[in-house]
Amino acid sequence: MTPRGDDDPAAGHARDLLRAATRYSGARCLALCLVSIAATGAGLLLPAALGRALDLLLAHAPATRWVLCCAGLVLLLGLLDAVQTVLTGTVDARTTAWLRRRLTRHVLGVGPRAADRFGSGDLVARLVGNAAEAGTTPAARAALVAALAGPVGGVVALGLIDWWLAAVFLAGAPVLALLLRAVSRDTSESAARYQRAQGRIAAALAEAVEGVRTVRAAGTEGRETARVLRPLPDLSRAGHRMWRVQGRAAARAVAVAPLLQLAVVAVAGVLLTRDRLSVGEVLAASRYAVLATGVGVLVGRLAGLARARAAARRLGEVGTEPATVYGARGLPDGPGRLELRGVTARRGGRTVLAGVDLDVPGGTTLAVVGRSGAGKSLLAALAGRLADPDAGEVLLDGVPLRELPHDALRGAVGYAFARPALLGGTVGQAIGLGLPSPSPGLVREAARTALADDFVRRLPDGYDTPVADAPRSGGESQRLGLARAFAHGGRLLILDDALSSLDTVTERRITDALFGDGPGATRLLVAHRGATAACADAVAWLDGGRVRAVGRHEELWRLAEYRAVFGDGAGPGVSDADDGAVFGDSGPDGTDADAEAVFGNGGPDGTDADDGGSRPVPDTPETPDGTSGARGASDVTGTKGRSGADAGDGALT
Repeated sequence: MTPRGDDDPAAGHARDLLRAATRYSGARCLALCLVSIAATGAGLLLPAALGRALDLLLAHAPATRWVLCCAGLVLLLGLLDAVQTVLTGTVDARTTAWLRRRLTRHVLGVGPRAADRFGSGDLVARLVGNAAEAGTTPAARAALVAALAGPVGGVVALGLIDWWLAAVFLAGAPVLALLLRAVSRDTSESAARYQRAQGRIAAALAEAVEGVRTVRAAGTEGRETARVLRPLPDLSRAGHRMWRVQGRAAARAVAVAPLLQLAVVAVAGVLLTRDRLSVGEVLAASRYAVLATGVGVLVGRLAGLARARAAARRLGEVGTEPATVYGARGLPDGPGRLELRGVTARRGGRTVLAGVDLDVPGGTTLAVVGRSGAGKSLLAALAGRLADPDAGEVLLDGVPLRELPHDALRGAVGYAFARPALLGGTVGQAIGLGLPSPSPGLVREAARTALADDFVRRLPDGYDTPVADAPRSGGESQRLGLARAFAHGGRLLILDDALSSLDTVTERRITDALFGDGPGATRLLVAHRGATAACADAVAWLDGGRVRAVGRHEELWRLAEYRAVFGDGAGPGVSDADDGAVFGDSGPDGTDADAEAVFGNGGPDGTDADDGGSRPVPDTPETPDGTSGARGASDVTGTKGRSGADAGDGALT
């Protein structure tokens, strides 16, 4: 059952949206309405003028003035029709553009919740196709006034010729009214089904395009095509139903309208034989009967309005998702202390984070670790208010994030993601995105910190290379995303798995740059490698949506379940051997002894001592307390202190 408009938030949003859109093009809508009414008026005058001219010609009286009047009305109708066409196209285009801007701002204001609820493909379908259909509403409403004025004016004109003619027509008018009402109702329902099926196809297509490499690799192109097109039968049924509704309406109109016209002409003929009407008045009456039964025009207008209303309701559904509301409280000077107090967040009916309490002192680094699904990325989103918790609050330097203005919040928090969206015309603009006036020097310095400067300079136009023309790997894209975060600055830097595509040596060099210069911005780091977590001042271990423990990496490493978080299937007793081998900390001479083993660095003669191969790493027995034999916890983790020195040698080997 379709909810009533008063009980349907989406319908309420749709009405408000269309009212605002109509006001936006109010002057043009008024001009269109007046032009349409003028065209209808000219159309109503033409039969009377033709009838008068005919009577004069039959009476052999001078009729030149009336003939010229008829010609002038025909020319005026052509001119008004051209103006009406231009105004209709202009109003439709302006309204569609306004709806798209309004909805795009709203979707971006809502943030990730919009894509989570509707899906990116369906959102695109709504903002493109449905906005175009809904954008025809103001012009259609303005034209509908004229479309209604035609039948009403025809009935009035029949009454002016003779009241019997109007009475005959009005006897059959209820049938036409019921027909139009049924057309409007049935078309709205079928149009809504049609648009929903379109949205499902668009959503599935967007998913397939995003995962095209996976589809190609799996060889499932046919299966994926079938999945994308699965809603086609629903689309076809809804489309056929929509055309059947209009076809039945047209058929009924063809059956009813000629009968009414014939009845009017018959009565006019009787009145003609009784000398109550002239021949010209009979001609005018026949034309007015056609205008009064102009159901075809009304059916088309109402069907278009029904489709537009269904499209507007889909836009209204997007409007029911509230946009993020910002406060007006200033952010005081501070080191960037981040606090999460009793934070609970739910997604899809599931509690992802439950009662999380964290305190990250200003200028320090907190690594967030945990198994897949533990809520790490959601916590990172909450920390910078890319999402809001369902309970609890997040504070930056003692101020709840909800109370901060938009510009203050975004200026204070920088982000880097696992799969950064590189927006902007050129590579340099992508790095400086969000900055009021990024200088070339700042952009290049940030790129150097992210180890992106070398490969950017090798691009055809360097930093001026269009992003679309800049071939890059996943790791290079991540480095550009990191460069954007470094250029942004701010007192809080959040890296949401932003190092995952980097090779381990590059990751180590970037973490050195992040953590090696003493206190600076506060850093929240979602980490998947033990060596990365070892660089942080503290580690928050998420497990099952809760903070299981907070402490130094080398302290937590003593727990077998914590060690298992970092290994490929590593369970108790299995150390993070890969991290140790690659990040092998400094030997007595300051070189990376284990890194040389892995990367085959030069022997005494400059050749690769192991031909680029890695040495086998002997198994290290585990002592009963969970630590590796013959070494303490700090030796196992190879933790690097704030000065950049390594806490233990031979890390994780």
